[in-house]
Amino acid sequence: MAPRRDRRRRGDPPVPRAPARHPPGRPSGSAPLSAYRPPPLLTLVHACAALLATGSLAATFHHGLEERRVALAFGVLVTVGELTRRNGARVREPAPLGAAAALSYALLGEAGGRATHHGPAQVVAVVLAASLLGSVPHVARGQGPTLDHLARRVLTVGFVAVCFQPPYNRGMFDDWGGPAYALLLLALLSLTALCDAVLAAALAHTRTGWPFGPALRDELRAVYGIGSAVIATGAVMALAVAVVGLWALPVFSVPLLLAQMAFRRYAAVRATYRQTIASLARATEVAGYTPAGHARRVAVVSKAVGRDLGLTEPELAVLEYAALMHDIGQLSLVDPVPAGATAALPAAEQRRIALLGGAVVRQTGVDEAVAVVVERQADPYAEQPLAARIVRAVNAYEEKSREGGPGGPLTALEELRLATAGTYAPEVVESLARVLARSSLTLPVAG
Repeated sequence: MAPRRDRRRRGDPPVPRAPARHPPGRPSGSAPLSAYRPPPLLTLVHACAALLATGSLAATFHHGLEERRVALAFGVLVTVGELTRRNGARVREPAPLGAAAALSYALLGEAGGRATHHGPAQVVAVVLAASLLGSVPHVARGQGPTLDHLARRVLTVGFVAVCFQPPYNRGMFDDWGGPAYALLLLALLSLTALCDAVLAAALAHTRTGWPFGPALRDELRAVYGIGSAVIATGAVMALAVAVVGLWALPVFSVPLLLAQMAFRRYAAVRATYRQTIASLARATEVAGYTPAGHARRVAVVSKAVGRDLGLTEPELAVLEYAALMHDIGQLSLVDPVPAGATAALPAAEQRRIALLGGAVVRQTGVDEAVAVVVERQADPYAEQPLAARIVRAVNAYEEKSREGGPGGPLTALEELRLATAGTYAPEVVESLARVLARSSLTLPVAG
């Protein structure tokens, strides 16, 4: 059998790989897999979720199901929600219908005017069983939910059920009626959503090393999107089932399903938009102005640096698009730059190419913010927006690494550090060093 060839071209700088290819939280280097130890927070979260799930299943099997028709109806709805989950999407809640049904069951005190008697243990057991059942087809395709997703689902449902079911069964909410009761459910769901956002941000910080603050900010921003729809649907379902019975479930599931379809279409449009930008970026490679894969490598590293510096998701999208199109101004040149390396050109020539690139980007109809970053990437860094500083530093690193041979990456990083007095932003260069240090490829050692 012929030996496998390294797909990375000789001289290409290391590019951070997707975290999913390696055990989460595993440090860079060549340590054997058997020596890997998950971060303490991951172990704690998974252990708490497993303990809660095991105890709930054992208690439910021991005492039996209360109101089996109600449990079956909500279990079926959670299963349907998991079957319609959106795999591989960059959305906070891939199965909004399943989440809303689970939260609604946790907040259910009556069904058709009759009091229910299921407790927190049965809520967790039913939701967990239905979630696993609905995930079987996705697992068979290799696209099942992650352990983090299941742990968060168990912990959040258990949290809201513990906050509501015992007090309700003791009659503590008997005097709460009308708007007060509805506000109580919304308040419990909002608190649960905030706790889930903190937990999700902490897990993302532990797995990727990205700053916790920006991760939490993005999670909280997502609560106002599909998260608010999940909260509202969960509260409405619980209130409607209490009055009209289980027939309310399919009726109030339709709006959330329609919202989920709308989000899918929006995501498809965004994916097409990104593919169009990537195709435009490859024009310089097809024309021979820049090496193959240069724009993609700069975009990948730039986005990682942007995350490290705390950019929000919209800012990261602008950064990624600008990094993909940062060399498009070279298409206006009569004489191509050798190897497309603009970092070594005089400052005036760099600015001229950047301005040409900004003009081209504006003609394509791409977001104005992308054009601004492209045309200002060659300005003095004190006058640049942060995205332009990142693109400039990462582009220079990629070019210098490619030209420097085996020791190019380390040499390029040192050259960037020496030029922080006036050419490259110091905070960007240090962030680039951190990103490369914790990436799946370690920095080569000179010599």
